[in-house]
Amino acid sequence: MRKMMKRVKESAMKNMFRASNILKDTRGEGYIDTAVKILIAVVLGALLLAGLYALFGDVVMFSSLRNHDRDCYA
Repeated sequence: MRKMMKRVKESAMKNMFRASNILKDTRGEGYIDTAVKILIAVVLGALLLAGLYALFGDVVMFSSLRNHDRDCYA
């Protein structure tokens, strides 16, 4: 009975240390990585929108709204 209790205690201690090490682990994605990804996405989106405006002029966004305002208030 003592051997079995000793094994159970050792197994519980191993599992506790394993869980503790997993929770203390600092590997993985951090705040700086996420911020860099967001900045890259914003810059690429702005470049894409600027390219569309360069190709199509004022037709890409807000053109119907501006024409509507010009018609109403002109």
